[in-house]
Amino acid sequence: MDSYVIIILCIASFCAGFVDAIVGGGGLIQTPVALIFLPNLAVSSIIGSLKIPAFSGTAFAANQYLKKVKLNWKLLSVMALISFLAAFLGSNLLTKVSNDFMKPLLLVILTIIAIYTFSKKNFGQHQVKEYSKSKEIILAIIISICIGFYDGFIGPGTGSFLVLAFVSLLGFDFFHASANAKMINLATNFGSICLFILKGKIIWIIAIPMAFCNAIGGFLGAKVAIKKGNGFIKTFFLIVVIGTLIRFSYDVFFK
Repeated sequence: MDSYVIIILCIASFCAGFVDAIVGGGGLIQTPVALIFLPNLAVSSIIGSLKIPAFSGTAFAANQYLKKVKLNWKLLSVMALISFLAAFLGSNLLTKVSNDFMKPLLLVILTIIAIYTFSKKNFGQHQVKEYSKSKEIILAIIISICIGFYDGFIGPGTGSFLVLAFVSLLGFDFFHASANAKMINLATNFGSICLFILKGKIIWIIAIPMAFCNAIGGFLGAKVAIKKGNGFIKTFFLIVVIGTLIRFSYDVFFK
């Protein structure tokens, strides 16, 4: 493999790690770049290889959040286990079928998300807890199954969807949502990695250097998010959602 291709992939991976650490959506950067510069590889091999840098960057970002945010480990443990299994199953399906049919649906969902987040000024600015423990668990299980399977099957934008789920369904503010999303994203990435290793889909010559660069980006991105706080994360969230919209719009209407 040409060295310039690996360098480009590493730069994309660093940027992806930085963005992903703040509000998710890093896959929207490194996935298209990898697909463009690795045209002769199977899509499942590319996605499988990208799970390694995604995991490393998320791990470094999660470590930074852990120093500043108190987490509900009982709730996260349940979500992480279910997300792991759902992502494993989603990645298994990815190796067998095309996922293009999901993109029009995601385009509609993201449009609604962008409009709602922009129009509702106080959305995600304060943490609101109004649920009983049982209802919180039920919502957490639904989130874990849906987003876990999505990450294993499609992938890009998972971090943003997790942040949105924590804010809109579980009543977290954006800062705490970002911190919790990192923990669940670790589980979904790990579930996919286990499946892709078993299937022999990971190309280590690109996965390892990209993992190093993604980790640096994740470390720096989390530092910025923690320093800037809730308002900055919400703004960044909107930017990433709009970027996701543009990306999916291109896929739906021009490809």
